Amino acid sequence: MKTILKLAPVLGLVGLLAACGTTTEQRAASGALGGAVAGQAIGGNTGATVAGAAIGAVAGAVTTPKKPN
Repeated sequence: MKTILKLAPVLGLVGLLAACGTTTEQRAASGALGGAVAGQAIGGNTGATVAGAAIGAVAGAVTTPKKPN
């Protein structure tokens, strides 16, 4: 139960900030930051933080910004 309570605000924040930016580099950086925060919150150690940052960076880099028509 503690893990769920710890993750709820982190996942909400990551969801809001996921892939923010207009360039690939900006989206990768915001994804890495969100992934690092989520990794630390979930794993609580350096390995989880690094893995989260790597996953977030890749996820942010492969997304495309929404362009209104």
